[in-house]
Amino acid sequence: MPITTLDPASALILVDLQTGMLGYPTLRPIEGVLDRAAALARAFRERQRPVVLVNVAGGAPGRTEHGRRTGELPAEALRFPPELEQQPSDHVVTKRTWGAFIATGLEQTLRGAGVTQVVIGGVATSIGVESTARQAYELGFNVALALDAMTDINAEAHANSVERIFPRLGETGSAEEVITRLR
Repeated sequence: MPITTLDPASALILVDLQTGMLGYPTLRPIEGVLDRAAALARAFRERQRPVVLVNVAGGAPGRTEHGRRTGELPAEALRFPPELEQQPSDHVVTKRTWGAFIATGLEQTLRGAGVTQVVIGGVATSIGVESTARQAYELGFNVALALDAMTDINAEAHANSVERIFPRLGETGSAEEVITRLR
């Protein structure tokens, strides 16, 4: 479903666009994703709407049979790239799970600001972005996804999220469509 409207109390959530994640080979060049994410952040800030920058500091505890990174990432890997123009007014969330809402206080922060809708972008589409979108939906937020402000390392996983999952969670469109709706 295309993005038809944005709630007056909407917030932007950019997931895992941090220096430690930007070196992975992605479907879309990360520079373009960063440019569109930065344009979204500027537009939200210009309208005094919340911007949430999410980074991941390590893996969640628990057993897994699949290889995964464990332990904490170095501080340098958690920094946001200059393209995002991080501002003091931005809310920074550091997570240790795939989604941005678990054990981070993000829900309370957004509810305290009266937010009713979230616009989400970032990496990876099928992991951090999808998990955050699912959690936001389950918590009762209206969800919009800026498809050209996200990317993945796996084409099939990206396509599954975009074609099958996201339409069930909310509206989808481009960063420019979101910016247009903000006006």
